Amino acid sequence: MLLEVEGLCVNYGHIEAIRDISFGVEEGTVVTLIGANGAGKTTTLKTLSGLRKVREGKVTFDGKDITHLPPFERVKMGLSQSPEGRGIFPGMSVRENLGMGAYTRRDKPAIAADFDRVMALFPRLEERIDQVAGTMSGGEQQMLAMGRALMARPRVVLLDEPSMGLAPKLIAQIFSIITEINEQGTTVLLVEQNAAQALKRAHTAHVLETGEIVRSGSGSELAGDDSVKAAYLGGDI
Repeated sequence: MLLEVEGLCVNYGHIEAIRDISFGVEEGTVVTLIGANGAGKTTTLKTLSGLRKVREGKVTFDGKDITHLPPFERVKMGLSQSPEGRGIFPGMSVRENLGMGAYTRRDKPAIAADFDRVMALFPRLEERIDQVAGTMSGGEQQMLAMGRALMARPRVVLLDEPSMGLAPKLIAQIFSIITEINEQGTTVLLVEQNAAQALKRAHTAHVLETGEIVRSGSGSELAGDDSVKAAYLGGDI
């Protein structure tokens, strides 16, 4: 496993947000976490990024224990995140935001190659390259957040609610790009409220309820599971 979580427990004060969860992410795959609001999905990603402290359990990346490693060290190892709510730098240009994604890197030719890759994935960003990011639409800002995460050249990219608040046409475009990112060789761990779209693209999927994994399987298995359909897919996919 490229990324492995074992017996993870995370608290917010006295509240247990994640309770003894374990799962793995194989290199080259798309793994998705689905569940209701408050299930622990975003907390899981923040913990993997190093933004939340682990109470119990272990996180391993490429065979190395990263449980207590600072976030910037995880980025340098190849783990980057596009956060919920996008988290762009609104007063900076698109170009400057993308540059921040490569902040820990010094390999200028490779950075330039990754910049070209992001432009190919997100042609809209190339059109807006010198525009102040805070003046862009929600969809464009989501593309920028994903592009910035890719500028770190991650082996695993954590995507937190990339379709949130977007129009249906843009949602389809974002998910198509996620598939392309994976086909280009980047492993994806996806947290997403749009369970139907997420499960269509997932090699492996897990359902979280109140901080625990209650069901796991392939994306197609969970998409065909009657209880998952009823809870997350409106009875149908």
